[in-house]
Amino acid sequence: MREPRLRTVQKVQAPYKLNEFPASFIDTFAREIVYMRATKATMSIEGAEWEQVFANCIGAQWKPSNVGLDDVVLGNCCWGAKTVKGGNNVAKVQRVRLISGRNSPTFSFGEDRLISQDPNDIGKMVLAIWNERVSAVREIYKFVRTVVLVKSNDYNDYLIFEEDTTRYDSELYNFVWNNHNNLEGYSKKDKRHCFTWQPSGSQFTIIVSVPSNRLYIRIREPEPLAKEDVLKALKFDNTWYSIVE
Repeated sequence: MREPRLRTVQKVQAPYKLNEFPASFIDTFAREIVYMRATKATMSIEGAEWEQVFANCIGAQWKPSNVGLDDVVLGNCCWGAKTVKGGNNVAKVQRVRLISGRNSPTFSFGEDRLISQDPNDIGKMVLAIWNERVSAVREIYKFVRTVVLVKSNDYNDYLIFEEDTTRYDSELYNFVWNNHNNLEGYSKKDKRHCFTWQPSGSQFTIIVSVPSNRLYIRIREPEPLAKEDVLKALKFDNTWYSIVE
């Protein structure tokens, strides 16, 4: 539903429109990745690192959160940040799985023997837990988003996109137990697989489509910095260490 027009109230604006990243975003992101690749023995960029990189790219604060929905904050907007492996050709990635926390009906609702129950009842509980987290964060921030980094196996190519972090109406989905006793949620409208929930560990996964206006960045691989060059740049000598009795 679109937001209503109001005559007397000035609408609060987000820092920027969804997926219309600031002008300096690409340059800052490329600098961060090149620095990582030049200084790390083995390249990787996961959860907390991506949160910090994204915060730097948009001039926001990195504020790690237990909830995982508001790790990056800028004014009235917050982001949860996710990374996904995109294989050898990220350009062809159309849908990604976002691990989105642990939702336990046993803890939250006191329900046991979950697998033997109606999957739609369990699905409603799983979504209710997610929705409650989103509602709690939306009480603090006007805009809540998820920013996703899809990375290629060789770390040369990246897709970046944002999603509004939303609540889900359980009546719009049909839930079934699969052959591995995991719960899967499908859209009643188009039969699309939208959620997976694992009773073992309570991991909740949301499956989203990559939007057509995603950002696609290719970065040239730098030569790794030689150990001696780094030590020379730091002006390392015997004053850097001492023997402690």
